[in-house]
Amino acid sequence: MDNLGVFLQIIFWGLYAGCIYILLATGLNLIFGVMKIVNFAHGEFLMIGAYITATIFFISGINPYLIILLSMLALIGIGAVIERFCFRPILGTGKLNEIFLSIGLIYIFQNGAAIIWTDEWQSVKSPYDGISLPFGSLSVPLDYILIMFFTAAIICGLYLFLKKTTIGMQMRATSQNRKGAMLVGIDVERIDVISFGLGCALAAAAGTLWIVSGQIFNPYMGSIPAIKAFAIIILGGLGSIPGAIIGGLLMGLAENGAAFLLGGIWKDAISFVILIIVLVVRPTGLFGEKGD
Repeated sequence: MDNLGVFLQIIFWGLYAGCIYILLATGLNLIFGVMKIVNFAHGEFLMIGAYITATIFFISGINPYLIILLSMLALIGIGAVIERFCFRPILGTGKLNEIFLSIGLIYIFQNGAAIIWTDEWQSVKSPYDGISLPFGSLSVPLDYILIMFFTAAIICGLYLFLKKTTIGMQMRATSQNRKGAMLVGIDVERIDVISFGLGCALAAAAGTLWIVSGQIFNPYMGSIPAIKAFAIIILGGLGSIPGAIIGGLLMGLAENGAAFLLGGIWKDAISFVILIIVLVVRPTGLFGEKGD
């Protein structure tokens, strides 16, 4: 393969990986932007979404791309319950409480999933497995193109929801000034539930696309992606959805470039090397607001 082909391969695989990170980090940033809470258990919603999709697929044989909406709807409900009974009672009591609560949720979700689905590695075979399309000197798997398409569609849908709907505008207002939103009559607790549910739904979409791409999964799959999602939102700027999108793409490209140039052992490490550099040069992230 020529140099251009190698470069295109790195770019393409980076974009594919970035799509998963974009959905996960955007959901996390949506929750943080509105509620200002730190939820380290966000990766477990990715895992639950993956298992819901896999379970429906194994039982029914329905195209897993069609199940993604069902998985997202299920996680909206689960997220609403977690927000109402776990995070709402401790909202505003300190970040330490949020951290320990989310760590506890990690173990509850992981062990609960292991009881329900076992802790064995599993996989889902896409109906388009083995189908590729020519792209220059590359042969691109159709699944990866579909993953990029679905990611773009979901993000565009979220953008229109936030910009054009009353609830979306209320979410943006709450994110900008929570007390001001309360003063103008916005039910911020209702907005919290909706925001948390949507954030979990985005994680479910990430989990579905993750397993459809052929990745194996088990109840402990969400930990590393969650850590990377936090790195991405710090990189892009806390509360910034455009920052999460750009950060996710940069992370995917950096990981795959490092894996090719430096070896696979650097794939995970390079993400945090970039994070440290950004924190030193610009602590608020690429799209965060500058301090006074």
